[in-house]
Amino acid sequence: MRKIAVLLTFVSLFTLSSVTFAKEQEGNRKSIVILHENDVHCNIDGYAVLAGLRNAISDTAYVALASSGDYLQGGVAGAMEQGKFIRDILLKMNYDAVGLGNHEFDFAVSRLTELVTGPEIPVTCLNLMDNTTQKPLFSRYIMRSYGDKRIAFVGVVTPTSLLTESNAFITRDNKQIYNLCEKNLISEIQTVVDEARQAGADYVVLLSHLGEDENVMNIDSHNVIAATRGIDIVLDGHTHSVVTDTFVLNADSVKVPISQTGTKFRNIGKVVIKSDGTVTSELIPCSSIAFRDSVVEAVTDSVKAEMARVVNRKIGYAPFDLNILDAEKRQAVRFMETNAGDIVADALRYAAQAEVAMINGGGLRTAVKAGDLTHGNVLDLLPYDNLLCTIQLKGSEIYNILNTCCAMSPAESGDFPQVSGLRFTLRQGGAKPCVSDVMVLDAASGDYRPLVENKEYKVATINYCIYGGGFAAILRGKTDYAEMPLFYSDALVKYITEALGGIIPQQYATPDGRITLVK
Repeated sequence: MRKIAVLLTFVSLFTLSSVTFAKEQEGNRKSIVILHENDVHCNIDGYAVLAGLRNAISDTAYVALASSGDYLQGGVAGAMEQGKFIRDILLKMNYDAVGLGNHEFDFAVSRLTELVTGPEIPVTCLNLMDNTTQKPLFSRYIMRSYGDKRIAFVGVVTPTSLLTESNAFITRDNKQIYNLCEKNLISEIQTVVDEARQAGADYVVLLSHLGEDENVMNIDSHNVIAATRGIDIVLDGHTHSVVTDTFVLNADSVKVPISQTGTKFRNIGKVVIKSDGTVTSELIPCSSIAFRDSVVEAVTDSVKAEMARVVNRKIGYAPFDLNILDAEKRQAVRFMETNAGDIVADALRYAAQAEVAMINGGGLRTAVKAGDLTHGNVLDLLPYDNLLCTIQLKGSEIYNILNTCCAMSPAESGDFPQVSGLRFTLRQGGAKPCVSDVMVLDAASGDYRPLVENKEYKVATINYCIYGGGFAAILRGKTDYAEMPLFYSDALVKYITEALGGIIPQQYATPDGRITLVK
């Protein structure tokens, strides 16, 4: 009782409305608590908090840890050593089950399987299949026992990964080597749920990296629940949504709770399965939790020390923020011009000595705050292993990319182009947004002149937008491109240090007016 009292004293330091440990144990039967996260995207400090919270609860309840994916990429810790540092942390976390997110494919499937093999990182993904053998690369579900109850954790990743991370699934000669059951995913989910039930699962928890939003493949967490039966709880991810106290009716009109924690450990999710079978859920702000696991914290501290060798190197000074969000915290870089998009596109055009540069807005991940500019700031902004490329495109092809990739604006799209050497008008609203008045910078005169349909232009972009999943796969299959041995983050460093002399000039304080929005 003294130990419980001490824990309750600690709990008073922060808001944990239902982590009242005395209530987690009812009579002689403990409740089952599932602590979960999604879309951590390399915010590594949260791992020690999550493990510490588990330790605090574990004396009075059975505790499971689960992840719904997107942990390998999205920040410096993932970009350095291609996910090795994240693996080092995961090895100490003792997760009960780990799902996959679309960004687990950023380093290709071969690297993914190197990073997350073995029982220490128990990955479940029912729909990542080898196209040759038609066998899954990971366990279709993971069964765990908690007292006299068994929970099957079933992992599923969004099939839209085939589009957004297509270079992981398709070779450069356009041969598909892996699939995600994109044609029959819901029936595959039902099959695995039924298998888990037959194997003795009392509860089935879907670790879903499908998200809350409609998408081009018409697979999201809500329509999966509505079309299936036998799933008890959905722990969702992918859309960075904050979801709790939400229920969706399944095919038997049974309410299924769904939860999503946001992103980057904004919250930790907590689901309680009580001894009478009732289920409750809540989100706990990570910043309000006082507990830390010392073993995990030692690893994250070690990782941060390794990162510091690179990230603390100063490369310049920014007198103002370089933004990717708008005032409402939406991903503005995915539906309009931003000053961060301007400078990154200019850096690509400069480093490649091209006439035009275009980059997908989804490749810019974290804003840069005003002040000393470090290599770490650049890697946070541009964390992926994207290489600079040049390609000759006709004016008609440039127009097609602009018109196609602006079509969703003002809705967010990772393909929305940030540009250099171009100006155009984007008409939003109506049946479909429309791009017009496309102008190209004439370097000799400094004037902008109309895009010529049959003229070829030297365009700078990144390999992801040519043979990867970017720019709506419009350029996939082209072979007449040149890949440079320069990451897009290094191109920005080169531009800031060489062309700008280390000080970002006032011209980048606000968007340059390259994209004129008309509603």
